[in-house]
Amino acid sequence: MQNISKPDVRPANPNFSSGPCSKRPGWTLAALEGAFLGRSHRHATGKLRLKEVIQRTRDVLRVPDDYFIGIVPASDTGAIEMAMWSLLGARGVEVLSWESFGGQWATDIAKQLKLDDVKLTDAPYGKLPDLSAVDFSRDVIFTWNGTTGGVRVPNGDWIPADREGLTIVDATSAVFAMDIPWDKVDVATWSWQKVMGGEAAHGMLLLSPRAVERLESYTPPWPLPKIFRLTKGGKLNTDVFEGLTINTPSMLCVEDAADGLKWAESIGGMSGLLGRVAANNVALSRWVDGTDWIDYICDDPDARSTTSVVLVVADDWFQGLDEDTQRNFIKKFTKLLDDEGVAFDVGSHRDAPPGLRIWCGATVEADDLMELGPWLDWAFAVVKAEMKGA
Repeated sequence: MQNISKPDVRPANPNFSSGPCSKRPGWTLAALEGAFLGRSHRHATGKLRLKEVIQRTRDVLRVPDDYFIGIVPASDTGAIEMAMWSLLGARGVEVLSWESFGGQWATDIAKQLKLDDVKLTDAPYGKLPDLSAVDFSRDVIFTWNGTTGGVRVPNGDWIPADREGLTIVDATSAVFAMDIPWDKVDVATWSWQKVMGGEAAHGMLLLSPRAVERLESYTPPWPLPKIFRLTKGGKLNTDVFEGLTINTPSMLCVEDAADGLKWAESIGGMSGLLGRVAANNVALSRWVDGTDWIDYICDDPDARSTTSVVLVVADDWFQGLDEDTQRNFIKKFTKLLDDEGVAFDVGSHRDAPPGLRIWCGATVEADDLMELGPWLDWAFAVVKAEMKGA
């Protein structure tokens, strides 16, 4: 095999995973030294710590005062399932799907909740469906940013203010990284382990006044497990949104979530987070635009994800391979980068076309993305030469 020179400079932080995502710059275990451990989370101090995370979240995201924000079990998945099982069934549902998670929510609605009036509007990886044709007389469920598909909705202009149904949004790889107009969102869910680089297993649930009205006026016909119950005596259980969680949270994770929010505040809050994401995308796009063997899966810049950036291999030789061989190439490619310690977890999601997925959220540094590009070129050249038998 020909001698292919390695780049001289390595990314200082090689963590480019799309979840769990990189910790904030400068993070160490010392950030958790003040955690409220070995005590009940229902003690006044524990509740204050939980409530602090909720309030700091509201402040950073600029969420309206009449919206409720709560900490719920089981990460973003638990939060979106809680919303679907608690709210759906009052009217028809339209599910928008352009990547694996949207497809999973559609499957749960049709096969687990067994709703009769369900419309699936889908699009292939790298594309959005026709948003102008969405029926807002129905409840509408979609991912703001497709974590596995590299595609996001460009804005909230397509969502009418006078909609009849609820908008239920899986926002886990969008919140804290994209400017979400909260007046167009009735329910939003996310996880600490995405944009803020926190720890997994805890979800966040945001409810608009319209969503609360639905909860208090509609009772689903199916039984609800304890961890899904958001009402008590026919009214919203406001304790959940004041730090009295449904089940026992990890106070170590709570401390870490608070630390990430404090960091966000220190860099200017939402404007600072958006600025870092923009800088990261500029850094990565300079490499993509100047490289002939790689391209974005999404050819519409306005719909292109700015966090979980999905790339496809455009090289003619690679395109001539069958899918199994392409996936084997990507496996060798990512292992080589992993072995070198320069880029971890950059392969595309198992359900997506063979390619790369590089996290560009706010906890990543633009300098590391600039230094990543030459390593991707090197790894591509090495693996291609190996597989061609050079």
